[in-house]
Amino acid sequence: MTATSATAPQTRGQAPPLSSRVGIGEGIAQSFTLAWRTVVQVRHNPWELGDFSIQPIMFVLLFTFMFGGAIAGDWQSYLTFMLPGMIVMNMLFVTLYVGQGLNTDLTKGVFDRLRSLPIARWAPLAGRILADQVKQIWSIILVLGVGMVLGFRLGNGITGMLGATALLLAFALAFSWVGVVVGIMAKDPERVQIYGFTALFPITMVSNVFVPVETLPGWLETVVDANPVSTIADAVRGLMLTGAEAGPIIETLLWAGGIAVVFAPLSVWMFKRRT
Repeated sequence: MTATSATAPQTRGQAPPLSSRVGIGEGIAQSFTLAWRTVVQVRHNPWELGDFSIQPIMFVLLFTFMFGGAIAGDWQSYLTFMLPGMIVMNMLFVTLYVGQGLNTDLTKGVFDRLRSLPIARWAPLAGRILADQVKQIWSIILVLGVGMVLGFRLGNGITGMLGATALLLAFALAFSWVGVVVGIMAKDPERVQIYGFTALFPITMVSNVFVPVETLPGWLETVVDANPVSTIADAVRGLMLTGAEAGPIIETLLWAGGIAVVFAPLSVWMFKRRT
């Protein structure tokens, strides 16, 4: 009787044991919470938007007025051809900021604190990627807005633009896992940019983003046609200008699915090993 009454208060005062596993629903909610944390950081530091806003504006102006006449005969025609491809290229480069932000949190010990909390291991990674979609929307609006000021016009109206935006965001969602892998591998945020630009720059340049495929040598045309960046650019051009074509859209979604299937589990595994 006495022993029972002595131990009962201790039992009532103990905290319930934490579950070693987090449910999918909880993990998704945690991902959105961490995504909001990243978005709020942009509000407090607006210059983060400037980091990936100035370069695409410079590229649009440079390629339109410096190379447009030489490639297409006049800069107005070249702007119509080039701008959808420029949006694709900018989408790919913006995904690098996922890896850069993730690496910053890793090197500054943010994830050491998160690791002590009962959250899903993949939630910090998914949260970074979800927050990146806000930056992606901003970059698409920015490049498209600059193009429209210069004279770019949508051939398929608002519906085509919304379809192109949805496709770009779907691919960005998948390709961001590549940025996560780079962010985990790199020793510091500066190396994320170095590794990312070194890999992405030749991939985007050896595509149909800036030049029509038919103007290239035969062997190079084969390489460009096999480049997934060319496929995405064709799909976006079709949605924005000439009419949606099922082939490039389906192929783009297949590429996105394949990238996500490979790099999402790989990034979670690498993240667990590093933290």
